[in-house]
Amino acid sequence: MAGNTIGKIFKLTTFGESHGEATGGVIDGCPAGLKIDIDFIQKELTRRKAGQSFFSSSRKENDEVIFLSGLFDEFTTGTPLAFIVKNTNAKPDEYRTLKDLYRPSHADFTYENKYGIRDYSGGGRTSARETVARVVAGAIAKLILHHYKIKITAYVSQIGNIVLHKSYKKLDFNLIETNSVRCPDAYTAAQMQSYLEIVKKDKNTAGGVIACVVSSCPVGLGEPVFDKLQADLAKAMLSIPSVKGFEYGSGFIAASMLGSENNDIFITDKNKRIVTKTNNSGGIQGGISNGNDIFFRVAFKPIASIMKEQKTINKSKKQIIFEIKGRHDVCVVPRAVPIVEAMTALVLTDHLLRNKTARMT
Repeated sequence: MAGNTIGKIFKLTTFGESHGEATGGVIDGCPAGLKIDIDFIQKELTRRKAGQSFFSSSRKENDEVIFLSGLFDEFTTGTPLAFIVKNTNAKPDEYRTLKDLYRPSHADFTYENKYGIRDYSGGGRTSARETVARVVAGAIAKLILHHYKIKITAYVSQIGNIVLHKSYKKLDFNLIETNSVRCPDAYTAAQMQSYLEIVKKDKNTAGGVIACVVSSCPVGLGEPVFDKLQADLAKAMLSIPSVKGFEYGSGFIAASMLGSENNDIFITDKNKRIVTKTNNSGGIQGGISNGNDIFFRVAFKPIASIMKEQKTINKSKKQIIFEIKGRHDVCVVPRAVPIVEAMTALVLTDHLLRNKTARMT
């Protein structure tokens, strides 16, 4: 299986399955001398963990990261950083009844046809359990970005038909972690929670949108052709399980605007720095960061594992009715907030290190 690596200088390769012994990763290209804050990494893993609300999976995992190489006295040595997170609450037998059928909107059919074999226990590699390694690596990338005062903040801006309409500039990001849906607006958060109670009672699932803001990003990150910063961010986001869409800046609304409305006019601020009057570009122009806040949105579908009876086809091409058992999220969006931040950190760190080779001075 190809395609398990992201990045060109700061590279992450992940491995492991949902109900295997462990999931983990190898980071190559991490600079030597970085102090690794294990407590911070564990905090990021905790933000992603299941079982923290009535609408998340009841699977209980310790999610304790174990580093196998690349560290000496809590500092990186410049050699590959290898780590694992053991699966302590795997229950593969719960999925045995699914081994001969193709679940709607899952990867069962495509995996089996591509590889001739599939891990039916929890979806194997397709499970969101794989994102544990991304969060560990993303936390390390955040530690690098912290040295450059680059901050990444993601939050839930929509669940189902409940939408937070406020601009991120009018929000108090300190409220994100004060509610189970990770929405920085108390009234909207309460509406989202009430909506999810109805969805759960109906044995259904819901999707939503995560917004992400990158502040204090320097000018110059990104390459102007195939590795545009927004293109790499889009690929990173679309690689997250259940993601269906990505837009940055004015996004799809730009299609209905005039050039005179969408253009970001250059001005100077009170410190005589060149900035733009608006930020429809989302902090990126010509594939390169322009120093403004980078702002983008990521759309998540309702997860496909619903607790209702469904029709499908089995390997014998016979139509059957089945019902999914096991532990599944009603809405994965709040748990995906740290994953979006992690993938953003990986892309920015990779481009930050690439930028150091862009010119002589």
